[in-house]
Amino acid sequence: MDQNGTVSPLLEGVRVLDFGRYIAGPYCAALLGDLGAEVIRVEKRDGSEDRFVQPVVPGAAAGDGGEGAMYLQMNRNKRGLTLDPMSEKGREVVKKLVATADVVVANLPPATLKAMGLDYDSLKAVKPDIILTTVSAFGHGGPYSERTGFDGVAQSMVGASYLTGHPDEPMKSYAPWVDFGTASLSAFGTMAALMERARSGEGQIVEGSLLSTALSFFNFHLIEQQMRQIDRVAIGNRSPYAGPADIVPTKDGWILVQVIGQPLFKRWARLMGDAEKWLDDPRFKDDISRGDNGEILSARTREWAGERTTEEALAELEAARIPAGPVYSPQQALDDRHIQAMGYLNPMPFPGMNSPAPIAETPVRLSRTPGKLSQRAPQLGEHTDAILASLGYTPEEIGAMRDDGTI
Repeated sequence: MDQNGTVSPLLEGVRVLDFGRYIAGPYCAALLGDLGAEVIRVEKRDGSEDRFVQPVVPGAAAGDGGEGAMYLQMNRNKRGLTLDPMSEKGREVVKKLVATADVVVANLPPATLKAMGLDYDSLKAVKPDIILTTVSAFGHGGPYSERTGFDGVAQSMVGASYLTGHPDEPMKSYAPWVDFGTASLSAFGTMAALMERARSGEGQIVEGSLLSTALSFFNFHLIEQQMRQIDRVAIGNRSPYAGPADIVPTKDGWILVQVIGQPLFKRWARLMGDAEKWLDDPRFKDDISRGDNGEILSARTREWAGERTTEEALAELEAARIPAGPVYSPQQALDDRHIQAMGYLNPMPFPGMNSPAPIAETPVRLSRTPGKLSQRAPQLGEHTDAILASLGYTPEEIGAMRDDGTI
C-alpha cells in the first residue's frame, strides 16, 4: 500500500519472460500480467504463427489489424520484443533478460528449450532463483514426451471426445478447455512457486501438461469406468447422471435445462403439472436412475418447452428455481444484458481495427487487488528498443542487431 492508501498490484515488481505460443503458455503469462507482473512476450522477428490465428482483418499485415482474435486475448498486459534467440547475439540478449527476470514461461519441447538456452539448468546458471514454467502436450518422462499435441488431442485421448456428440461421431469441444485449464493451473503453480521462493530463496520448475489437465477435468468419468466397467457411449446433450438435463427446442430457439438432485426434480415435476406421475415412478427414484431413463424426461421437457418461447420457458423455469439458460450464438452472448452489466468483456482498441475488441477480464475477481486489463496486446516488436535499452544496449548496438537480423 502506498502513502495514498492505494493497494499495489499483487505481482508488482515480478518480471515474466513469455516464450509461449498459442494458448497454454501465453494465457498463463497473461493472467500473471493481469495481477501486475511485467510480462515481456518474446517472438520471431516476422511474428510468431499464433499472432495471426483467426485474423480480425483478413489480409492485413501485422500492426494493421492482421492480428488474430486469439492473439488479442492471450497477450494483453504484455510488452513485445522480437528476437532470434538461436543466433549468437540473440542468446546473449536472452541471458541478459533472464538475469533480470523472476519467471520464464515457455510451452516448447525440451530439446527446443535446451537449444534456446531456456532449459532449467541454463536458466539457473544465469539466475539461481529463476522459476521456469513449462507447458507441454504430454509431460516429461513418458513414452509420448517428445510428441507434439494440441488441445483437441488431449480431449480425444482421455475419453472426452468419445463421450461428446453421438456414438457414430465423436465430437471435441469447440472451446479449448484443455488449453485454458492448463494455462490457469500453470499460473496457479507459478504463484505457488513465487510464494515458496519468498520463503526459501530458491526457484524451481513448474510443469503443466495438456494431458494431465484433461485427465484431471475428466477424472470422475474415468473413476466411474474403472470402478463399474460401465462402458458409457455418447448420448448427445443429455446427461447420463441425472435428468432431465438436456438441450431442448422452444418455439423460437433452444434452452438448456439441468435438473440434478431430488429437490430440483420435485420442482421440475410440479412445473410439468403431473408431479405424482414422475415422483412415484421407480425409474426416476434418484439421479442415476433418472440419467438411465433420461430420454423419457427429455421428451417431456421438450414437449413442455415446445409450447413456449425461449423467454417464456426461461421465466417459468426461473420462477421454479430450476437451472436453465438460453443456447446463444456468439453475437447473442455479446448482446446479453447480464454479461454487459457485469463488465466481463473489456473493450480494447488495437491499431488497424475499426472497433475495440471485447477482451474477457481476469475470470476471478479479488476485492482488494483485482486483476486489471490495462494494456492492449503489443504490436510486433513494439517495445523492442525500450527493452533492449533497459538492458544497457546503445541505440547503435540496437540498430546493428536490427540490421543483422537478431531483432
